[in-house]
Amino acid sequence: MLNLAALAFTLRRESKIPIFVQLCDQIRERIVAGQIHQNSRLPPTRSLAIELGLSRSTLVTVYEQLSAEGYIEGRRGSGFFVCQLGESDYLQPRAVKAQSDKNLKTTSIQHLIRHAGLPDKRLFPYRAWARCLSRTARLTPEALVNSKSPLGDEALRSSIASYLSDWRGLDILPQQILVSAGSIDALETCIRTIASAGDSIGLENPGYQPLRNIVENQGMSVDWLNTTDQGTQLPQSCSPRLVILTPSHQFPLGGTMSPNRRLEFQQWANQNNTWIIEDDYDSEFRYAGRPIPAMASMEGADRTIYIGTFSKVFSVSLRLGYLVMPPNLVPDFLETIARFGNKAALPCQRALSNFIDSGEFYRHIRRVRRIYAERRRQLIDQLQHKLSDYISIQDHQAGMQISVELAPDISDQHITRLAKQKGLALSPLSSYYGGGNPKQGLVLGFCGYTESEINSNVETLRQIFASSCNSSPQDRSENGDS
Repeated sequence: MLNLAALAFTLRRESKIPIFVQLCDQIRERIVAGQIHQNSRLPPTRSLAIELGLSRSTLVTVYEQLSAEGYIEGRRGSGFFVCQLGESDYLQPRAVKAQSDKNLKTTSIQHLIRHAGLPDKRLFPYRAWARCLSRTARLTPEALVNSKSPLGDEALRSSIASYLSDWRGLDILPQQILVSAGSIDALETCIRTIASAGDSIGLENPGYQPLRNIVENQGMSVDWLNTTDQGTQLPQSCSPRLVILTPSHQFPLGGTMSPNRRLEFQQWANQNNTWIIEDDYDSEFRYAGRPIPAMASMEGADRTIYIGTFSKVFSVSLRLGYLVMPPNLVPDFLETIARFGNKAALPCQRALSNFIDSGEFYRHIRRVRRIYAERRRQLIDQLQHKLSDYISIQDHQAGMQISVELAPDISDQHITRLAKQKGLALSPLSSYYGGGNPKQGLVLGFCGYTESEINSNVETLRQIFASSCNSSPQDRSENGDS
């Protein structure tokens, strides 16, 4: 087995270039230069992490990136091996280094700007996905361009039905599933189908910002539903035509709607002849205990429409999601599709069905959930260690982002602007509120960062808070903050 640690890697911890990028490029350079020979077995990530003094998750990310690029391959039960490269892959060392330095500059800039709630593209299962695409093109090429149903590929809808039965306890038929171009498309389709101009739509406060635009652009009014420790409050002053909820993991605050509040919403919908849309956007990422049952799986949830997406757990680029229609609403949704069309791209749908049925999707979920759990814990530890004077955290042990509340007299808009100047993508919590008195806080992502990058980003954020809080309110006002 090859001793990588003996190759004397130069890792500069003080550099702005992430450690994993430095190590990844140096291993790649040595493979291309022939210093690491073809078919050489690489050491296990755990032992190499110890030898190099790095976290194991950093080495896992390095190996997965090199595997995705085709420089190494994993062999089940045997570890990772260097692939056989073509003649065009063997470059002169100087040329490799020049190209590598260019890539490092590009990667370091793009790496910092990564918003909350997005998956890490470096963890995407490129090879497994390519095999499913190839298999689809070889065996069922007609599925790339033709679909027998306006609701989407029949095989994918069947795969989704099985997945939701196993994962979310939904007893549904494939005929109840509509494949959409992501969750926003699904939400807009629901609103078009159920509501009309002049209707009131119940939205969580705080909540998902694009929903406001969809509702207002269709000539509807918003009934803001405030959130409490028990979950979103029921409508008080009027009866909206429908309400849109995130009961399993409230966005952006986190937290889970209590069973009693879920039952109250179901009773309210039945009594008022209205509808509930359950946006279950990231239920796969629960890091303690079993998944929370879907609201739509409750007995008597006949007026609940369930929405899910593949953007969070798999890839944003696919632009695929789905919604589950109660049987009596299927004709109405078919009419909406006939009027406005189905925006979901067809070519990847059958391949995604193969990906789910082969078990690769479940393996991918388990892998990224483990990695995201480590990154989430690292972020919370760093925030508590370095920013406890400025923020407070409620740990809900779920999701792809963490919401923190700021100490009094600290403006989240001001902190966000300063962070952007440093290359950090933060979201001010106050911007998610549509009514009432917004809380001052930050919505922080962690899925797209390795542990070393999290440490670096939190240290930068600590410096921003220290500098900002030492300035006077007048100084902050002169800089554009109230």
